[in-house]
Amino acid sequence: MSPVDGARTMENQEAKFGFTTFAEKWNGRLAMLGFVIGVATELLTGQGILSQIGLM
Repeated sequence: MSPVDGARTMENQEAKFGFTTFAEKWNGRLAMLGFVIGVATELLTGQGILSQIGLM
């Protein structure tokens, strides 16, 4: 394998950590889920999130 062939194989491999497509999709999904749960809790209790944890 020549150095040029080695460079081509590195381009095809996705990073194992950092800003990967897989990680970003899951981060977005969990953020949306947390936001919806926060809004639903606020609607059900009548208190904001900060009031519920005692910061206001």
